[in-house]
Parts: sequence; C-alpha cells; structure tokens
Amino acid sequence: MPSYGHWQWIRASGHGAETGFWIGDIKEIKSGRIARPRSPPSIHNRSLEPTNLHRASPYAVTSVTMGLSPQITNLIIILGMMQVAKKIPFEDESVLNLCRAGYIASNLIILSIYLYIQNTINKKKDLTTLKYVEPAPMGSSEEGKLVTTTVQAYDLAQLKNLMRSQMMGVLMMGVMHLYFKYTNPLLIQSIIPLKGALEANLTKIHVWGQPASGDLKRPFKQAAGFMSGLQNGSAQSDKKAVESAERAGRGGAKEE
Repeated sequence: MPSYGHWQWIRASGHGAETGFWIGDIKEIKSGRIARPRSPPSIHNRSLEPTNLHRASPYAVTSVTMGLSPQITNLIIILGMMQVAKKIPFEDESVLNLCRAGYIASNLIILSIYLYIQNTINKKKDLTTLKYVEPAPMGSSEEGKLVTTTVQAYDLAQLKNLMRSQMMGVLMMGVMHLYFKYTNPLLIQSIIPLKGALEANLTKIHVWGQPASGDLKRPFKQAAGFMSGLQNGSAQSDKKAVESAERAGRGGAKEE
C-alpha cells in the first residue's frame, strides 16, 4: 500500500474489480488505469467533497483516526468490541478468567499512570499562580466563581477527579459483572478507560511531555459530552473575565 504523505491508496476487492480513492480528494481510480501523481498533492488546497463520497467502492474500508474526536473513536471501539464479544465463549471458565485478568491488568496500568503523574507533579512543584473563573452550574442564577490556585494544586485536583472517576467505573463494573453477571463489558472497559487515561490532558503534559499551551493550557477546556451540559461552558482565564470577577468580589481565596 504506497503512501504519499497524508495521501494513501486504498485497495479493495469488489465485484471482481479493484477500486479505490485518495483520502481527502476522493478521486476515484479504476484498476489498470492508476495515474500516480508526479508529486504528493497538498492537502491544504484540497477539500473533502461529500458529493464525491458515493463514487468510492462500498467495499473499500479505511480507518482515518486523525481529526476524529475521542468520543467518535470510543464509539467505533465499542461497536467493534460488541461484535468481537459475540464470538467469545464466555461460558468457558478459562476464557472468562482471561478476560477478567485483562480487565484487572488494564486498571493496574491506569493506576500506575496516575501515580506516575502524581509523582511528577509533586517533583515539579510548580507554584505559578493560576486564576480563572469557574462557571456556575447549569440553571443557576449565580455568577461564575473566581478561583485562585497554583499549577501544582490545579493539576493535583484534576488528577483526583480522574482517579475518582476511574474508581466509580471499577465499582460499577464490579456490580454489573459480579451481581448481574454481565461479561461483555469486561472487554470494552478494558480498553476505553485505558485509552482515556492515555489521552488525558495531564498525561499529555506530564508523561508525553507536550507543552501546556493551546488545548492543554490551564484551566483545561470542558470536554464535550453529557457532563459538559451541567455547566455553563468552560472555565475562563482571560484577563477581562478574571478582573470582572475580582471587582465583583466573587471568590478569590487561594486553594491549596
């Protein structure tokens, strides 16, 4: 499968012929008449035209993860693992114990990641002052609260939330599996939480070494999802919002 930068030739067999397309351009190519471009086309001046999608072969399957949100990739994983779970003989005790071991191993990896992040945060001991306006709960008539903290305290608070969320997930999985005897979720819950831990903002900063700028700038943006609907948007750290909250006297006490 030759690849030219971000452009990749997809080959598939369908109705006795090979068809394919260039990702991004959706340029249909017939077998035996493949015209290879002299130079890799630039994706900056090309667009993915929906009107051309019908020209691609229905048998050509490709996975393009770049640009997909974590929610979309999670959905793809869940749907895929649901199909895989149908073929796994959970009634076999040895197979079931193997799935249980995989789930336990996944959670131990997540715990080790979080403990490593905690150790890294405490080692860095970044006492840089961080000010932001915390949004009020959805439906509340109150204004956002001004929070004054440090980078270290903020990261530890975020890590605490991640660990609490993981513990709740393990508790729910325990009830579903041990009490209600569900086995299929063992597979999904061995992958999705681990994926989430590896994609967490704190992991990107303290494990992968990415700079705390852009989407990783503190305070972190509220992730899209159900819980984001319970708040009036993300925390605001711009100078105007902070100064407005200070003048109104909303909060401001330093969190340790």
